Amino acid sequence: MTIHFQYGEKEIEHLKKADKKLAIIIDQIGIIERATNPDLFTALVHSIVGQQISTKAHETIWERMQNKLREITPAVIDSLTLEELQQCGISFRKAAYIKSVAEKILRNEFDINALHSMSDEEVCVKLSELNGIGVWTAEMLMIFSMQRSNILSYGDLAIHRGLRMVYRHRKIDKTKFNKFWKRYAPYASVASLYLWAVAGGAIDELKDCTPKKQNDKYGNRKRNIL
Repeated sequence: MTIHFQYGEKEIEHLKKADKKLAIIIDQIGIIERATNPDLFTALVHSIVGQQISTKAHETIWERMQNKLREITPAVIDSLTLEELQQCGISFRKAAYIKSVAEKILRNEFDINALHSMSDEEVCVKLSELNGIGVWTAEMLMIFSMQRSNILSYGDLAIHRGLRMVYRHRKIDKTKFNKFWKRYAPYASVASLYLWAVAGGAIDELKDCTPKKQNDKYGNRKRNIL
């Protein structure tokens, strides 16, 4: 059974009262169902796979990895070579990051379940101690596995695009970003769902005020940082 990010009238009413423009977006789009994965390790691997690639590429690689491995656990990952992991379509660097996390968990050097008892800031700090994991990856884990309520990722390019489209800004600097985050709090994660939907084209009449950047050499637009 698919588990979706949980929110309802309380969160919606708060956001609609806090921001009139977002209220219009919420009414137009309605309830958003975004799948979550309560298994922290699987969700963390999923986030690492998605670093700095397009959404389509992420989905393709993740499906291939699930079909190949069947079960994504520290023990399964540890049993594979880096080359076998790469055959799923990920880079050598990402394969090494994933292997490193699995090894640390199996050696009891990293207690992934302890993240549940930490604050958002502590989760970011703790995960950033691992190779290849930064704030963006930690934030995605907090939303799509831990269902933390107040995450708005400054490192996510789609969030920037959504903010530009909703508020007609050409650029979102840190000051503007923090203003929106404070306005959405304590339900910034729900606002994130709507901003991602807008960035993905959910409302045809909303356009990005900033010209699109060139694709990278692989034909993908980078959508996030670590």
